[in-house]
Amino acid sequence: MKHKSSYIYPKSLREMIDGKRHYVYGDEKLPSVTTILSATQSPEKTASLSAWRQRVGEDEATRIVDSAGARGTAMHKILEKYIIEEGYLDLTNVGKEAHNMAIRVIEQGLCNVSEYYGVECNVYYPGLYAGSTDLVGVHKGDEAIIDFKQTNKPKKREWIEDYCLQMAAYAMAHNYNHKTSINKGVIMMCSKDNFYQEFVIQGSVMKKYMHQWLEKVGQHNDLSPSDLLKIWDVYTKRTKQEQKNESVVLTEKETKI
Repeated sequence: MKHKSSYIYPKSLREMIDGKRHYVYGDEKLPSVTTILSATQSPEKTASLSAWRQRVGEDEATRIVDSAGARGTAMHKILEKYIIEEGYLDLTNVGKEAHNMAIRVIEQGLCNVSEYYGVECNVYYPGLYAGSTDLVGVHKGDEAIIDFKQTNKPKKREWIEDYCLQMAAYAMAHNYNHKTSINKGVIMMCSKDNFYQEFVIQGSVMKKYMHQWLEKVGQHNDLSPSDLLKIWDVYTKRTKQEQKNESVVLTEKETKI
């Protein structure tokens, strides 16, 4: 995998504000993508998570979440070091488990990435949000946002809507700042049992998630439908993406662009 320094990714400080992660860029303190997703999750999802914690018990739920977090962090570290060709060895039990998962991602996912522009890339959309994507590069000939995910068990596509929204958020921020036209997101996922899955969103599906992501931003930042239309208009003009003559339906509950 070749490294191509096509873009300069900014450094950022991270700050917790009222328990929520924010990225600091100059005078701006922008909420993270995950902060916005968490704050705008549906009542059904909130209830489902609460029911799960009650079913397994708080202690067990905390153990499962913490174990998954440690495993995911270790897997990300191994993959990052592999990409930048630095030696890295984690001999802890978690590290060994994460190593096997990372191998699956390398053999079945990263083998299709011919070049990369950066790892752990900070991206932000001025005035709206910020985040960090695991990898930006060329996947099967297309520029793409790429994220690595660990999971306790294999996922169905309908279970990973938030991951798809993350891809859309990162792509929009990258396109806005670097005037790119990235329209592809790749989620490379491996379970703790070493089952690899890959989810690709692109084209009209990516555009759909971009629209849904803007609705989340509007909900979080208390923006009006007209505000969101202006943001989309500026975005498409700046990134030189072709706007189709689509009907616009605006209500208090939903904004379709």
